[in-house]
Amino acid sequence: MEQTSGAARRAPDLRDLRADCGSCFGLCCAALPFTASADFAVDKAAGTPCGNLGEDFRCGIHDRLRGEGFTGCTVYDCFGAGQKVSQDTFGGRSWRTGGREHARRMFDVFPVVRQLHELLWYLTESLTLPAARPVHADLRRALDETERLTRRTAEELAELDVAAHRQRVNALLLKVSDLMRAGAGRKQNRRGADLIGARLKGADLRKANLRGAYLIAADLTGADLRGADLIGADLRDTDLTDADLTGAFFLTQPQLNAARGTAGTRLPTSVTRPGHWTV
Repeated sequence: MEQTSGAARRAPDLRDLRADCGSCFGLCCAALPFTASADFAVDKAAGTPCGNLGEDFRCGIHDRLRGEGFTGCTVYDCFGAGQKVSQDTFGGRSWRTGGREHARRMFDVFPVVRQLHELLWYLTESLTLPAARPVHADLRRALDETERLTRRTAEELAELDVAAHRQRVNALLLKVSDLMRAGAGRKQNRRGADLIGARLKGADLRKANLRGAYLIAADLTGADLRGADLIGADLRDTDLTDADLTGAFFLTQPQLNAARGTAGTRLPTSVTRPGHWTV
């Protein structure tokens, strides 16, 4: 049985919640499935290593993924779950050396920890938001609980009802959203809206609720998204040229990686400008 570390650990910050591929056994390249599409050049079943994954767990075409038809790989991020599962949950023992059952358990646990780490991202970010101060104590408790869950054994993680935990955390994140979007501003409610291909050039979306909105291929050139809630918004191929996302919250790196933007796109400090964006 793989055991979690008993040592006391500090609460994570956003820098801890980024993928460190050098400390991972290529879990996203082996555990997860993908289908031949605009995002992937071929089909791959869950638990089957990608043909581009080397024996050293490095991608053989990492510097040309987009050109080879693997755009989906360039927008994915595990929020640090890969190194957590590889080094902590399974003690540095790879799926290649531990046998078939070991590999199966590793592949089963990785998506669970990835979901927990995504929640850690939102909770950690929430604690940096002054407007959310009224619920900071609740956020810290939820952060501690989620962090403890990530330290469970492989067997415990495989049995975890992560959906129920997500639901509890989401109720708290909704309170954060309300606090963040209070006061002056338009505060439009576009939660879950179908905005695929929408022409929103220059739109005033300050403090808008865009939770789970479908913004695929939407034109948000020059749009004002300051203070908008973007949790779960689908930004695939969204044009963010010269858009202002200053103060937008619950925006993750995978979302941003899937969008298009330029040097003129203004971003919150929690994310970095994707390297494939035009300069």
